[in-house]
Amino acid sequence: MQTTNTVTLHSLGFLCKRTYLYAALFIVGNIIFPQLCHLLPQGGLRFLPIYFFTLIGAYKYGWKVGMLTAIISPIANHILFAMPSATMLPIIIVKSSTLALAASIAAKYLRHAKLFIIALVVISYQLIGGFLEAIITGSITAPLQDIIIGYPGLLLQIFAGWILINHIRD
Repeated sequence: MQTTNTVTLHSLGFLCKRTYLYAALFIVGNIIFPQLCHLLPQGGLRFLPIYFFTLIGAYKYGWKVGMLTAIISPIANHILFAMPSATMLPIIIVKSSTLALAASIAAKYLRHAKLFIIALVVISYQLIGGFLEAIITGSITAPLQDIIIGYPGLLLQIFAGWILINHIRD
């Protein structure tokens, strides 16, 4: 556990009950938030909501909470709502997992939850995840969509993510 100013960052283990409690809360968030965003035209494409609570969970509570959230959230959404589609599910899981790893590594080694670090995490998962998506799809168009259409969601991840990471008390 590292403390910097008022922010406490954790690295919870698989034997810790809190790992599963926090993962469950973030998974529920990653189920509800996309449904709310999909009420708006192109809400899913614009706000990239499936990644939001993965960022927070991984940054605040470590890679185990992050990976549980990153993998289970898209699968649960697919089973419950058929979104993401079966063809997009592997790509979403790859990008979510990339985000979980990037966030947890940044938190572990940088030990701060500063705005520019959260921005670097979001940029890094978009670059790495976008590269992997381009390999999987054979197209550069698909990963660029997250940046061109999804920039409001990327900004939301950066600013709202930073606020929540810094204000969640545990």
